[in-house]
Amino acid sequence: MKRSKTSKQWMNEHVNDPYVQRAQKDGYRSRAAYKLLEIDERDHLLKSGMVVVDLGATPGGWSQVAAAKGAKVIALDLLPLHPLPGVEFIQGDFREDNVLAQLEARLGGKRIGLVISDMAPNISGIDSADQARAMHLAELALDFSVHHLQPGGAFLVKLFQGVGFEEYIKLVRSHFIRVVTRKPKASRDRSSEQYLLGLGKLEKLE
Repeated sequence: MKRSKTSKQWMNEHVNDPYVQRAQKDGYRSRAAYKLLEIDERDHLLKSGMVVVDLGATPGGWSQVAAAKGAKVIALDLLPLHPLPGVEFIQGDFREDNVLAQLEARLGGKRIGLVISDMAPNISGIDSADQARAMHLAELALDFSVHHLQPGGAFLVKLFQGVGFEEYIKLVRSHFIRVVTRKPKASRDRSSEQYLLGLGKLEKLE
């Protein structure tokens, strides 16, 4: 099948992307590694020995960064992940209850210091539907974080500006002491993605 003009443009942009080239040179699985590195440098999220859950992990750039900082990483994705040192991986759809149960079983009751979610839906091209799917994934990631993060823990999630964005921020603020947005340099300028960071998870009152 003949490639479309759009796909050719994307491929040219990708190949010439300085962060793609830098990732290849530095041995990272993806350019996304630099997003987490920049946020961590600013907000000091990753600590040696902490438990980190990486949702939407494949191809593994974020898990690589977390493991290199000495974190114990449990990663999950619908797509397979080539093994990484210091990373336990579960393949499955995070939207399914049985996959969530696998993740909870792997945790074995351990409290999590940080949840990172770079999940995004498969793009259909219908903006309203894509935004709704993206917000649903973000809501699931938040719900997991609220139930499994230790008090004082942190939550980092990718969002796309659009319907539900402001309401979601308000919801995250109800569970964390401080909530900020981040737009790393490695995020493409034309992308509407932002990263929302919740710091200091509030202790749940029984």
